[in-house]
Amino acid sequence: MAFLELQNIHKSYFLGKEEFPVLKGIDLQLERGEFVSILGESGGGKSTLMNIIGGLDRKFTGQVKVEGKLLDHTKEKQLDNYRRSTIGYIYQSYNLISHLNIVENVLVSLDMTTLSGSQRKERAIELLKKVGLGEHLKKRPSQLSGGQKQRVAIARALASDPDIIIADEPTGALDSKNTAEVLKLLEQIAVEGKLVIAVTHSKEVAGHGTRIVHLTDGKIDGDTRLKPAYELPENVQTDFHQKPLSAGASYKNAFKHLSFNFWRNSIIMLGTAIGLFAVLLFSGLGNGINAFIQDQINSMINPNSITVMKNPTGKKMTSTELQQSMQQFASDPSKLLLTDDQVDRLNDLKHVDKVEPGYQLSTYTLSYNKKNSNSSGIQTWTKAFAEDTVKTGHAPGDNEIVINKNEAIALSSAKTYKKLLGKEINLTFQWINKKNQPIQVTGKLKVVGFLNGGQASIPAITNYHTMRELIEKKNGETKANFVSVNVTEIDYVKQVAKKIQGLKDDGKYVYGSITVGDILDTVNQYVQMASIVLSAIAGISLVVSALMIIVTMYMSVSERTKEIGILRALGQRKKDIRRLFTAESILIGLFSAALSIILAYGFSALLNHLLYSIVKFNIVQITITNIITTVIIALVISFIAALLPARRASRLNPIDALSAD
Repeated sequence: MAFLELQNIHKSYFLGKEEFPVLKGIDLQLERGEFVSILGESGGGKSTLMNIIGGLDRKFTGQVKVEGKLLDHTKEKQLDNYRRSTIGYIYQSYNLISHLNIVENVLVSLDMTTLSGSQRKERAIELLKKVGLGEHLKKRPSQLSGGQKQRVAIARALASDPDIIIADEPTGALDSKNTAEVLKLLEQIAVEGKLVIAVTHSKEVAGHGTRIVHLTDGKIDGDTRLKPAYELPENVQTDFHQKPLSAGASYKNAFKHLSFNFWRNSIIMLGTAIGLFAVLLFSGLGNGINAFIQDQINSMINPNSITVMKNPTGKKMTSTELQQSMQQFASDPSKLLLTDDQVDRLNDLKHVDKVEPGYQLSTYTLSYNKKNSNSSGIQTWTKAFAEDTVKTGHAPGDNEIVINKNEAIALSSAKTYKKLLGKEINLTFQWINKKNQPIQVTGKLKVVGFLNGGQASIPAITNYHTMRELIEKKNGETKANFVSVNVTEIDYVKQVAKKIQGLKDDGKYVYGSITVGDILDTVNQYVQMASIVLSAIAGISLVVSALMIIVTMYMSVSERTKEIGILRALGQRKKDIRRLFTAESILIGLFSAALSIILAYGFSALLNHLLYSIVKFNIVQITITNIITTVIIALVISFIAALLPARRASRLNPIDALSAD
């Protein structure tokens, strides 16, 4: 039984509907230990026959058997394995991969074996030394002569220890000296028990083999035995086997190509990194602003406190709806007043340790030495205020008031406002009497402090007893228009607030509540919206980056068409080719993400340094979540961008790819 058997092989090419037969019934039996020359003129079908034997051409009729087993050319997986384990190719044009050195070129084949990394490299070097290239191991193909390139091709063909070596015009581009050396190497390969099939149109080259098969016009018209096949060596077994290419090897090869074209790819990585940097920076800016606002609010307001107001509608409402309702009923403040019973009812709630009624006024006037300051937002002191709300002085007692810096300057000057401390000023505000008629309330209060940072949101604070006495003197309505409820622990704040909002009288909801969390949630929502809008704008650059990667990958496929053909001929699967290009794109994404993180941290450090003297806070805060998100975005963009180019690369016909310029 022959090792390789071809039975009734027919092959035709078609131009439209017109058929052009190339092989017209080839029957051939070949054995290991033979050096068979397929001789014939150009166009006679030699290369087509070799492509069928090599498992590259699938569209033909007839049978190819290896060791008596039918090779099914309709099954791509079987052909990939066949090329990987049984076939070694040597080409006239060498077909070496230009961005790899000669050791790496041989390793391309060895990557699909069970050898370890060190063993693969050791075998590659051993084979290159065997073909006389021990002194050129670090060179790339462009640094070698034609004869040296062909020796690299021979070493690569032998790397996976295949049973069949196909040499397509192996000496066509060589001078006489190199021709003789290459033929000697091929003969030695046959002596070692391989089946060597050389395609040639040179009778001189054909004469070096053991057998000449003459092919004319698609038919075998001569089969001459020059000498017997070489005896097969006994008990020759390899200590490794072939296997599909691993994902790690694909990424390693992708990295080599990426490094080879580093400067071209660096432009794409920089463009992608700028987009990712913008997204990362805006996310960090949103985090920082949220944290800054939370810090500022917490510095003024006790987070354990709940501000309770009268629900003027009787319907359950959110904190935002409550605030809108306050504005709606501002013209009728009587609708917002709480009775003493309604205030006392809050004392009975679980986890509440203090209930303080109070007054909040929308407008008021301060006057001192014929200078006036019209402001908005005075209210009474409760435990809702943080301990450091008063920057200078102390919290207001009876007939005392704390004002902010802006009001103090308005009543004196920027240089002398601190002298107001201890002085009496006039307070005037509008209120209502028990008949719901407007009245004007006035009184003299002693300035005992200035608010922390002069926050414009809280221009002035007095105490409840003082405000109530001033109102009583004018026969005004003394009911409070808000209550401050202090909760024992911060973990219970939301629970108590929800309970307060659910309290009813006669089937109507009585109270509305606002917590620090509600304020922060509202502010954070706006900040997040702004961050999303800014990130979306930055995302436009990511779309451009994705397009750049797509174009680059398509260019890479075009430039590496021959390489794709080589890899397929060596036994790599379509899957491996797809992964080669997606891996390179993903590496671009990873490097872009790394660069964007460096840029973002550098820029945020600079921005925080510049702004810290103003706000005393790090306004850009990049979290580990932001970094992980950025890396994921980079990987997703780069992977999606590579899908179409990688698919196109994997679908290339290996024969067409090998013939590409």
